Amino acid sequence: MTIATETKPSPAEIPAARAVSESQSEMTELILPNDTNTLGNLLGGRLMHFIDLVGAMAAYRHSRTHVVTAAMDHIDFIQPVHVGDLLILKASVNRAFSKSLEVGVKVYAENTQAGLYRHVASAYLVFVAIDSNGNPVRVPELVPETPDELRRFEGAHRRRENREAESERRKLAKLAPASHGSVRPGR
Repeated sequence: MTIATETKPSPAEIPAARAVSESQSEMTELILPNDTNTLGNLLGGRLMHFIDLVGAMAAYRHSRTHVVTAAMDHIDFIQPVHVGDLLILKASVNRAFSKSLEVGVKVYAENTQAGLYRHVASAYLVFVAIDSNGNPVRVPELVPETPDELRRFEGAHRRRENREAESERRKLAKLAPASHGSVRPGR
């Protein structure tokens, strides 16, 4: 019988720490009729796609390896985005854990004709860094340098604890016996 043990990475295997500013990403999209619903507002799923892309860019820059989306932890749709608006998405790595990263994305819409610029959405995403074989790999430590970066760094830790507690709650709910009189899906 072989017992697998986790070995500590050598100093050469641990990526050098990086500042938040080294991986910040920004993306701009012109909203066209094909991106919208029948009211001329940007489709929520299309917005989520743009958020995922810009978030992945920041995670990719920080980890310098492939990344996959593990979760979109939270998204707030604040205001509608209209045909003709410029969508501006800004992403920053909030915290790096051993093999995953939390990225925050803020989305703005600019009406270039009226000169209005407004906050329309925000989201938190979790990415896992992987090698070319799909195996998780270590990510560099994140070094927050400003009070705002430190606030987001600490907030990411709290959100991770909440995700882990929710995951544990779901596991326990699946193991619990069904209560008498409960409705089962498909029946």
